[in-house]
Amino acid sequence: MSTVKPDTEGSTALAGSDRRVIVIDGRSGSGKTELATALAADTGAQVLRLDSVYPGWGGLAAGSALVPDILAANRWQRWDWATSRYAEWHELDPVLPLIVEGCGALSRATRALATHGIWVELDEATRKTRALARDGDAYAPHWDEWAAQELAFIARENPAGLADEIVGGGGGSDAARTLPGTTAQAPPATTTQAPPAPPLPVPITSADLARWRALLAHLA
Repeated sequence: MSTVKPDTEGSTALAGSDRRVIVIDGRSGSGKTELATALAADTGAQVLRLDSVYPGWGGLAAGSALVPDILAANRWQRWDWATSRYAEWHELDPVLPLIVEGCGALSRATRALATHGIWVELDEATRKTRALARDGDAYAPHWDEWAAQELAFIARENPAGLADEIVGGGGGSDAARTLPGTTAQAPPATTTQAPPAPPLPVPITSADLARWRALLAHLA
């Protein structure tokens, strides 16, 4: 199972809304996108991917800051990476459950509006291998710039501390390796992230998916 922390503060959620919102954060290549995709396929939830709203390679903080307004307005504008401009608008269903995933998703402002927060943890070497295999030459020149923005966000917002639980991204090329029935081991603890250090993550189990499914269940 994942490492679940006690709910000491709770969530204010969106006033007057029964929609369930799960926020999945983690550093680049940790496996948060694959987790969000698997959970959405299992539950039918909508997914808001911050990769679609960051305003360019220097835009982690700006993209993170947009999330509370997106949740309130139920609409978001896509960033066109080819033209470096915002493009068309997209609507979110105000009732269907929602998964928000991306680096910078789990800020203090967003956690106050969400039902549940998840931090995905994985060692840097595996993360970098995954991310560059996925995005290749387009990402490689920006890896250090993006990593610096991640560290600044972590120092400012402490997303692992805001999370209700910490999960392991797994040690292979696909985060599905840590879904039920797998034997991926937790990554070793590191000393590069800002304190407090998150609890040691462990592989995701069917019990975790069942619990998240319940969290995302629509209220009649």
